Amino acid sequence: MALSYSVQGFILLLTTSLLVVSEANTIVVGGSEGWRFGFNYTDWALRNSPFYINDTLVFKYVPPSVTSFAPSVYLLPDLRSYTTCDFRRAMLLANATQGSGEGFKIVLKQWRPYYFASSGHNGFHCSAGLMKFFAVPLPRGD
Repeated sequence: MALSYSVQGFILLLTTSLLVVSEANTIVVGGSEGWRFGFNYTDWALRNSPFYINDTLVFKYVPPSVTSFAPSVYLLPDLRSYTTCDFRRAMLLANATQGSGEGFKIVLKQWRPYYFASSGHNGFHCSAGLMKFFAVPLPRGD
């Protein structure tokens, strides 16, 4: 029994959709540097973009010690908060200890800007240490 063109088209569309979903990447923020003070994450994001919807970002960092300030991962609400490192309306995604081991993971689920930053040392990590970047995940194309 032969399948109609519309059924064949639906099967092809469904198969393609499943393949696109399976192509999501897992990306370690900062690569081998991880999430740490003094690394330029804006530059890293530009070099590693584009990011896509359903990609997973992994923030890996060393827990705080007596000789280091604790990093964190915040989602800032807008571009103004991002550029000024204003954490008043930001959402804490991962505290100082959640980046150890396998790291903290976040899936980029929507087509919108995601503004990430660390508020460590009263915002100094963000303002002086460049521990901030943004990602606007794109839909996956054909």
